[in-house]
Amino acid sequence: MPAVTVDDLTVLDHLKTPGLGDIVRPVKQLITAPQGYEGEGFPVRRAFAGVDLKDLDPFVHMDQMGEVDYAPGEPKGTPWHPHRGFETVTYIIDGVFDHHDSHGGGGSITNGDTQWMTAGSGLLHIETPPEWLVQSGGLFHGIQLWVNLPRDAKWNPPAYQDIRSTQVGLATSGDAGALVRVIAGEVGTTQGPGSTYTPMTMVHATVEPGARLDLPWAVDYNALVYVLSGHGTVGDEQVAVQMGNLAVLGAGDFVTVKAAGSQDSRTPALDVLVIGGRPIREPVAWAGPFVMNTKAEVMTAFEDFQKGRLGTIPSVHGAPTTTVTTED
Repeated sequence: MPAVTVDDLTVLDHLKTPGLGDIVRPVKQLITAPQGYEGEGFPVRRAFAGVDLKDLDPFVHMDQMGEVDYAPGEPKGTPWHPHRGFETVTYIIDGVFDHHDSHGGGGSITNGDTQWMTAGSGLLHIETPPEWLVQSGGLFHGIQLWVNLPRDAKWNPPAYQDIRSTQVGLATSGDAGALVRVIAGEVGTTQGPGSTYTPMTMVHATVEPGARLDLPWAVDYNALVYVLSGHGTVGDEQVAVQMGNLAVLGAGDFVTVKAAGSQDSRTPALDVLVIGGRPIREPVAWAGPFVMNTKAEVMTAFEDFQKGRLGTIPSVHGAPTTTVTTED
């Protein structure tokens, strides 16, 4: 995984380990993400399938995109599609993704970069591999997370944050056996660059074989551990996890992950995405690309999209010229 790495982990800040009275969060639910296809046909794992929205709050949806090694001509993206009422967080671990929107925003993200898009009041959006990657093929692997917006922020103007891999906060575990990349929020004294409406933390950690990672976690946040690759355990009860598993955790002060002593040659370490946030605790009405508070607001969003009120497709060379509604 070419997301940002560090040659010598001992030079990084060491996270504290659980002390007397600290509680390691237990696993309350373990699911295996079903596989499917999104956009124009790229493979995904639906990370949150089967989890109650109350346990996900403030998140609503997450896909692991790939990991897939495309042959020349195979790379795929999404057609133009609308969004309103939430934020999309696209984290690219391997490969390149270009993005454009109806407000003129856009850019490219690659290994370890994050594109944080606040859809807010609404826009049209497209994500595609660059033309040179379509011609050459190559590895593609990433995550797209949907973060709900509270009622008073759903109508904010659309906005972007392009977070480069070199900007993420870096720390290591107490035994210096894990690299912790903090994309948003904070873990201990390590701060991530992402700016969020809802207080939350997003971490990508690589845990070496046999190492243990203890993440200090805000007690008023929920906590979710998704396994990107490798295998190991979660919690003091050592619940076994492997690629494609999501562990929903209960209350506590720490998130604990341990890598198995031996990994396969293709995935030499355990890689996990750990996310959590302060629940919004507002009604959620969700249909397709719109996440609102009421069914009437969702119906209004569809009407606004159909009548062109969410914007028009700009002139982008090589981009599709028709607008469709998708779940991404």
